[in-house]
Amino acid sequence: MASAISANKAELLAIANAVASEKMIDKAIVIEAMEEAIQKSARNRYGAENDIRAKLDPQTGDLRLWRVVEVVEEVEDYFKQVDLKQAQKLQADAKVGDFIVDPLPPVDLGRIDAQSAKQVIFQKVRDAERERQFEEFKDRAGEVITGVIKSVEFGHVIVNLGRAEGVIRRDQQIPREAARVGERVRALITKVERNNRGPQIFLSRAHPDFMKKLFAQEVPEIYDGIIEIKAAARDPGSRAKIGVISHDSSIDPVGACVGMKGSRVQAVVQELQGEKIDIIPWSEDGATFIVNALQPATVSRVVLDEEEGRIEVVVPDDQLSLAIGRRGQNVRLASQLTGNQIDIMTEEEASEKRSKEFAERSKMFEEELDVDETLSQLLVAEGFVELEEVAYVELEELASIEGFDEDLAEELQNRALEAIERQEAAHREARRELGVEDDLAELPHMTEAMLVTLGKAGIKTLDDLADLATDELIAKKREAPRRRNNADGPPMRRPSVREQDKGGVLGEYGLTEEQGNEIIMAARAHWFEDEEAAPAAPAEDAATQEAADADSTQ
Repeated sequence: MASAISANKAELLAIANAVASEKMIDKAIVIEAMEEAIQKSARNRYGAENDIRAKLDPQTGDLRLWRVVEVVEEVEDYFKQVDLKQAQKLQADAKVGDFIVDPLPPVDLGRIDAQSAKQVIFQKVRDAERERQFEEFKDRAGEVITGVIKSVEFGHVIVNLGRAEGVIRRDQQIPREAARVGERVRALITKVERNNRGPQIFLSRAHPDFMKKLFAQEVPEIYDGIIEIKAAARDPGSRAKIGVISHDSSIDPVGACVGMKGSRVQAVVQELQGEKIDIIPWSEDGATFIVNALQPATVSRVVLDEEEGRIEVVVPDDQLSLAIGRRGQNVRLASQLTGNQIDIMTEEEASEKRSKEFAERSKMFEEELDVDETLSQLLVAEGFVELEEVAYVELEELASIEGFDEDLAEELQNRALEAIERQEAAHREARRELGVEDDLAELPHMTEAMLVTLGKAGIKTLDDLADLATDELIAKKREAPRRRNNADGPPMRRPSVREQDKGGVLGEYGLTEEQGNEIIMAARAHWFEDEEAAPAAPAEDAATQEAADADSTQ
């Protein structure tokens, strides 16, 4: 019997060591799983109502089994309680209220119990293995990892990473890249999530950061921080652009990334299945960087609109197709690289646009200020765009225009103020006809023109406005890009009506997010006032009732 017990001890420890080594988890977790399995089997044998504990010594393999019982004066639950007399046989100093140990003989695991114990151990070990995998990968997002393709399921590539599995979803693969089972593949870890079936490790070969990491592996100067990739944009499998800058004036960032005879960039190109990469010098000056980003096209000039986040780029007529690129690829990548929307137009189109804007602004000044065409054109030529600019500019600045004097400047400002008042009055009347309440006119940053726009959108009360989110109020409307035909491909797609209309109610007025928040919070202020006033009513009623009771007593 002693030899059998010894064999069982050795077998238990051998199993624990083997499982811990194979699954790369702590041996203590395996021991704990075994103890839980033995406890479960013992409860099946002695009764599930018993509080049975098991302890397996990780050094010797000795197994102790016992039942925990409470010492009471009168036993009500024979499975979990024992009287004082019986308790003192087990433990001489036992007293009522103590919990004592009642040793149990070792259980002989039958076939069914052994199977059940095996399932408990496997489940515990599997949970520990999943937790170990998650802990190993949770902080590795942004790292490039190499694995072996295990399978392809519904277009998604399952990659064996050694101690775990990752997935490259269909939209994160390089188009037209063949995934063959058994091949090695490199990918970027984009996200690691905890899941019931284990950690979900999401990989990508289409992310711009994957290209950045590949350059860092091929270009020592990037790895050392001497050269920095400031921006990257990709059309996976087709073309990419990266903006690079050198922190050492003696090192050319573009040349370092290209390498001797293009060796460095070609290594990245091959990994990305022939994706063409434009390496562009990054510049602090936005206009210069945009000119570089549109290479190989030549740019005549750049007009930045920082408030709208838009950029107009003028190119020679023969450079239009090159600047736009096949299916708009070149300008789309340049937009992603610079973080701005880029509108491309030819010299002829730019001239037509300027002429149209000049004529419209001149006509507006001519009508609103009741001046002749020459004077209105002179104002536009000096950079005046709106009536407010004429009305509120410093008098000296207006009088300093060639051919103007102080009397003329003062008269123009008075006429501009009168025109603004006429417009406000007209908008006020229109707003009231729409049924917009006067309370809205008292909100900060609000003009009568804005109130008319709100009324047309069905927003007529403070509550209507208070229900909006800031984005719903001020988000700028996206405009459809000009449709162009180019020799390299089909015309650019025009967004749908829904895409064009997506924007805030007051998006056209250029309000900032801070101003939008102020308007929304001011519109909601009466909600909080109502909440504060509400509890006062019962107190007033109570005081009135108390006075009435006093009168009746007298």
